Amino acid sequence: MKVNVIFHSLYGHIYKMAEAVAEGAREVKGAEVKVLQVPETLPADVIAKMGATDAKKQFAKVPVATVDDLAEADAVIFGTPTRFGNMTAQMRAFLDATGSLWMKGALIGKVGSVFASSATQHGGQESTILSFHVTLLHHGMVIAGMPYSEARQTTMAEISGGSPYGVTTIAGGDGGRQPSQNELGMARFQGRHVASIAKRLVTGQA
Repeated sequence: MKVNVIFHSLYGHIYKMAEAVAEGAREVKGAEVKVLQVPETLPADVIAKMGATDAKKQFAKVPVATVDDLAEADAVIFGTPTRFGNMTAQMRAFLDATGSLWMKGALIGKVGSVFASSATQHGGQESTILSFHVTLLHHGMVIAGMPYSEARQTTMAEISGGSPYGVTTIAGGDGGRQPSQNELGMARFQGRHVASIAKRLVTGQA
């Protein structure tokens, strides 16, 4: 049973969340998990001007995803930063290249799930995930969120991302805030949750 975690990250927040999601998925017996990044469309000089060069080095060796990585998986968990309440252009470009998969119905019945980040608490995390779901529904994927059995999303003890639509993290206005232990815990939960659903669909076993 294959679970692919496919992300776009600029400053590393979503990369760290992707690693935690993958950790959770690997806790499910029989799960074969890969972490992949979508192709970066920004030129190196633009990334440098944005101050993201060093952050990019953290995950430079992560393999780049192709549309075949969607077709081979039983579940795909996507991670994207928020851009004005939507996924990044890099993730959109990757998904826009999946027309051949749509024509064949190659993703029908596969589990799809999404996690995200934004600079502020109300910076469009939920709209990013929900609008992302529209593409997955067009592909016929079975959408999995993060149920309230993951009680960390209801915490009032700290500022934290997380919603029933999927785990999120808050980067802060200057990008200096890193994913908290609460958010990373939810990320592991979501990875485990999605992998468990995929296992039941593929094998009929819990």
